[in-house]
Amino acid sequence: MTRQSIAIVLAALLLPAATARGQQRPLVTQDPETIGAGRVLVEGGMDYGTDILFPVSGLKGDLLRAPLIGVMVGISSIAEVQLTGGLHNRLSIADRLPAPLASLVQVSGNTTTDVEDIVFATKIRLVAENASHPAIGLRFATRLPNASNESGLGTDTFDFYASALVGKTVQSMRFVGNVGAGILADPTDGNRQNDVFAYGFSLARAMTSQVELVGEINGRANTRPVALPGTESRATMRVGGRYTRGAARFDAAALFGLTERDPGIGFALGVTYIFNAFKVQ
Repeated sequence: MTRQSIAIVLAALLLPAATARGQQRPLVTQDPETIGAGRVLVEGGMDYGTDILFPVSGLKGDLLRAPLIGVMVGISSIAEVQLTGGLHNRLSIADRLPAPLASLVQVSGNTTTDVEDIVFATKIRLVAENASHPAIGLRFATRLPNASNESGLGTDTFDFYASALVGKTVQSMRFVGNVGAGILADPTDGNRQNDVFAYGFSLARAMTSQVELVGEINGRANTRPVALPGTESRATMRVGGRYTRGAARFDAAALFGLTERDPGIGFALGVTYIFNAFKVQ
């Protein structure tokens, strides 16, 4: 897809239509609205990206992540806890480049597999949206080191993110923005870390009561003159749609990497189901 084609798609999202709802998949940018007290959201999906580079191991190739699983639990009307991860990541290796921890990789063939790192997060809505101002929230997230150095897909380090979330619905459009900071450990030296700037901007436009078009740019920016291995700037653009039927929502998106470490092109597919699970006293 050319830059002109992408611009046309994004411009189409701005046309008037029915009321849009701020929800997650296939987007990564977090909406400040929570799912509600006693509700549980379960999501599953997969994505595939080409020409992805792992700077710590030096592996480069096409990455399939499936299944990706997420569970969000509403612990009050303004707060939820989130647990996301995946059971199987498979990289078809196209190249092996010089890298700091390339010597630790124990992969002899053209493919390598591992689990997805688990992310545990808490989201809190601080200010409810009304006609004069947007909803405002906070999110705190920790990434656990489930994927290993030996597979070439992990870094064996913990990361922490804290972000401010803003969301506003204007007629048929839902606008969401995230800004924050990430503390990323250096996988080659336990005494160092890189504090990165994390950001995201998304929009969702309702076409009908069941169909939405969505788009976003989400990533992080290195703040050092030279990034530590594995903490480099990253960014991905997603353009896709969602279809809601009853309590289930189906999604699909095209992915476009904006740095040399992100997918040249890719896609994501998924489904989300939300239900009332318990009462909060």
